[in-house]
Amino acid sequence: MQKEENNSGEIDKKLAAVCGLYCEACSLFIATAEEPERLKKLAAEFKCSEDESKCYGCRSDKKLSYCDNCKMFACATERGIDFCIECVEYPCDDLKLFQSEAPHRIELWDNLEQIKSVGYKQWLKEMKENYSCPNCQTINSTYDQKCRKCGEEPSCNYVSKHKQEIIQYLKR
Repeated sequence: MQKEENNSGEIDKKLAAVCGLYCEACSLFIATAEEPERLKKLAAEFKCSEDESKCYGCRSDKKLSYCDNCKMFACATERGIDFCIECVEYPCDDLKLFQSEAPHRIELWDNLEQIKSVGYKQWLKEMKENYSCPNCQTINSTYDQKCRKCGEEPSCNYVSKHKQEIIQYLKR
């Protein structure tokens, strides 16, 4: 499993997407790192192979093709910035549209402001807490209503805060 810290003990920026998403709480990241059956299911949903579905984070060498073709990542790379909030055009139309499309992106603006305020290392620690089960500390995705390890409901603080939006989205 990819860890939040690299071998030198430094916090790994690969888990902090340029747009403000927390990669370690992504269903695909979780499936890649820990749950082969979930990866199989997600690969079928995305109509691609399991290998094509694997993702180790926004800044890693191995990510889902959707993430590999991310407009925000390409733009940030081209501009030489680490996060969208550093851009003079923040928030751009691409980022606004992206944020509005799914419940795991609800807190994007708050996340980027927090990264700017406290730095990505502290933000990653806060995100780990936000997505961890209050009972067993397992990191869950936005779409895990119950903890994927112990069954605690809600699975984490994020799900507790945004339960209605998540349920509405999943009904579609």
